[in-house]
Amino acid sequence: MKYFTLSAVVALGLANTALAQEPVWDGNTVVLESQELADGVFAVIPTGADEMAAAGYPIATSGGFVIGENGVLVIESMLNQRLNTQLNELIAAETSLPVLYLVNTSYHGDHSYGNQYIADEIIIIKHVNAATYADEYLEEDKAFMIQNFGEGRGIEGVVPTDADILVGEGGSLRVDLGGVSVDIRDYGFAQTGGDLFVSVQSANVLWTGNPIVAQAPAVPWLLSGHLVETRDTLQAVYEAFDANTKVVPGHGPVTDIAAIKWGVDYLTAIEDGVSEAISDGLSLEETVASVQLPDFQGYALYGWVHPNMNVPAAYSDLK
Repeated sequence: MKYFTLSAVVALGLANTALAQEPVWDGNTVVLESQELADGVFAVIPTGADEMAAAGYPIATSGGFVIGENGVLVIESMLNQRLNTQLNELIAAETSLPVLYLVNTSYHGDHSYGNQYIADEIIIIKHVNAATYADEYLEEDKAFMIQNFGEGRGIEGVVPTDADILVGEGGSLRVDLGGVSVDIRDYGFAQTGGDLFVSVQSANVLWTGNPIVAQAPAVPWLLSGHLVETRDTLQAVYEAFDANTKVVPGHGPVTDIAAIKWGVDYLTAIEDGVSEAISDGLSLEETVASVQLPDFQGYALYGWVHPNMNVPAAYSDLK
């Protein structure tokens, strides 16, 4: 099932908005740092992420790594060689063990373009739909990324990289690193139809990728529509983890499962508002004007994401 039409093609049109006039964040200046969440379990986040998230600003990609007795599993390879090198340096500062696995939580370039810089022996794990997207739409995706992240950020030279292990729709995988296991799972459509959630259950740590962009006030992006499926998937993830879980979102500092509940509540509010507008016979333009959701505002990109992407996507889905 191909879930990526909007993000590959229509999003090129969406990129021609105010968002595309300046880089969302600059891959040539971002500095990454690691944060130990449990023994051998690390988040990798951009410096200053706490302050930026609290102010609702967009933040560069977050990821992480897990160290076992036999080696390391890495979550995300980042946007470009510069950031991928920083990630490797953070790992080397903690262990001399080899990196054995790399997981991409989605096909998005800021999470996966660094794949081409990793050692050949590292096993790449992707969702089957993410791998299909990369095979079919890499050039379109690069054009979209350049629109939003700027030229000269190492995107132009990105080449395809194959995955070694593919997780199917509804599938899961457990990787034993020796003394610690990492679970990789598809909980259902979450943003792209090819999203993977990564967790270390023994440490109560979860990486969500882009379905949870960051803590409130950041809101989910319905890049490919599927409002109800996305909401239901996030609800399932929320129910699968306890209140003590440390959550590493796709673009922000370490948070907790309240960030997931915020996303669920926001999408539910969109469904309620748009459903009422459709019932009242409102056009798309009238629906965008009426479904403002002031209780969920505060995210710096809200004025772009909510009226230009999320409400139209919900209107199309529910109409």
